[in-house]
Amino acid sequence: MTQRTQSSSPGLPTPEQVSALLSDEFARFGYEIDDVLFDVHAKPPRIRVIADGDTPLDLEAVAELSRRASALLDTVDTGQAPYTLEVSSPGVDRPLTAAKHFRRARGRRVEVSLNDGTDLTGRLGPTADGVVQIVVRRGRDFEVRRLPLTDIRKAVVQVEFSPPSAQELELVGGAHPKESGA
Repeated sequence: MTQRTQSSSPGLPTPEQVSALLSDEFARFGYEIDDVLFDVHAKPPRIRVIADGDTPLDLEAVAELSRRASALLDTVDTGQAPYTLEVSSPGVDRPLTAAKHFRRARGRRVEVSLNDGTDLTGRLGPTADGVVQIVVRRGRDFEVRRLPLTDIRKAVVQVEFSPPSAQELELVGGAHPKESGA
């Protein structure tokens, strides 16, 4: 079980303390801390730092952020309380809730539920001024729909096993995103 609330393991910092300690260092590398999660039932307890940025979080970035996070967390007096540190990306199952999430997922296939009860699946195009472009299938062709972010109740990236068509890529204005797991 993962918890956002104060850690119940003696000596460990709180999620808020971890975020405050690491935020500036992560920002220097172009990432922000999306969340800090504690699994206090793991042995030893696990601190999971979720980082996101405009550049996909690759293995090299995870390794460097982990080293720096570990060094900074070593400066906190934990009273010798052991813990495991994990740095990772939000993953594809994270709902897109902010303009930056839509911008970072450009080119990815998404399932969207609108406030009017309509559902659609399409490929994310550019996001600007509170509006996202989504390429959707219309018969045998594709069309671009412009949706105000305020009209979107829920949006989630879909896992794909085959590449998108050239027409879809042209309509979203770019190449297929790297498979980064983000």
